[in-house]
Amino acid sequence: MSFTKETGLTYQDVALVPQYNNVASRTEPNLGTWLTQRTFVAHPLIPANMDTVISPEMARVLRDNGSYPIFHRFAPLADQLAWVKEFPQACYISAGFNQLPNVLELLDAGARGVCIDVAHGHSKTMLEYIQQIKHERPNAEVIAGNVCTAIAYQDLVNAGADAVKVGVGPGSNCTTRIMTGFGVPQFTAVYECAQLAKKLRVPIIADGGIREPRDVAIALAAGASTVMMGGLFARTYESAAPKTTHPDGTTTARFRGQASQEFQEDFYGKMRPKTVPEGIGQTVQVKQSTQEVLDSFLGGLRSAMTYGGARDMKEFQRKAEFIRVSSGYMKESYPQQM
Repeated sequence: MSFTKETGLTYQDVALVPQYNNVASRTEPNLGTWLTQRTFVAHPLIPANMDTVISPEMARVLRDNGSYPIFHRFAPLADQLAWVKEFPQACYISAGFNQLPNVLELLDAGARGVCIDVAHGHSKTMLEYIQQIKHERPNAEVIAGNVCTAIAYQDLVNAGADAVKVGVGPGSNCTTRIMTGFGVPQFTAVYECAQLAKKLRVPIIADGGIREPRDVAIALAAGASTVMMGGLFARTYESAAPKTTHPDGTTTARFRGQASQEFQEDFYGKMRPKTVPEGIGQTVQVKQSTQEVLDSFLGGLRSAMTYGGARDMKEFQRKAEFIRVSSGYMKESYPQQM
């Protein structure tokens, strides 16, 4: 038995300390960043590769904004091939273990790379799978995850990953931590992996835990290169989430975790033997377009970078200074009803 001496922190447990600012305008910061070791994107926001989030319609918005979609793995192969053909060398596909034939076919059809998408990515099977894909298709980019420790990040990089997804349990529909007791608070997970990423230079995708624009700024300042968001993009008109328009004119969408009972029964016909759900489904209100979410969160990030005195992501991270905050910090931060 071992016990870490440190206290794990969430995004809500910390704040960024303002720095001297010589950036003349909030429009000045450059939001460009590395998605993988070989792919640069115009901004750091990525919709989650979930079946109720990413869609071809959303992918087109991403493309128009200088980024690349990561499609989910729960559609028929014919549909995935259609996505790849619409976005040749401009999209990533996803895969679980034991899907190598599909991966190779989709890569040969024009996918830029593959996201190996499993809940607990620090495993012998994961390392062997990365190596196998790299052996079969040396030029394919491999995104691997999810992990939440520096040693796991290092092992995936050493196996050949071009980017690593960090986050176990922080997603809005995830119950892994409640069901198993395992997981590292997301700020600490990103920060500790990022300390090693400074040396290994393989980008981190901070996956989960984003509730507000401030969380994006904190994740990036902590060392992530990009940030993956599920629930916030599921709430858009372009998401793949099934939608219902109500008599009062409002629209709702059904957003679900892929470890939820709802998903398992829909995709597999039943819960897999000897397993329990590690996620939920929920009905959310649809109020914005994908473009509006991008504009809002990227606008907040540009403002954050001026408070950090930074013109680009590298300077933002280099100058970042964090302070731990009390439970009253967030309450104080919201507008107060007088």
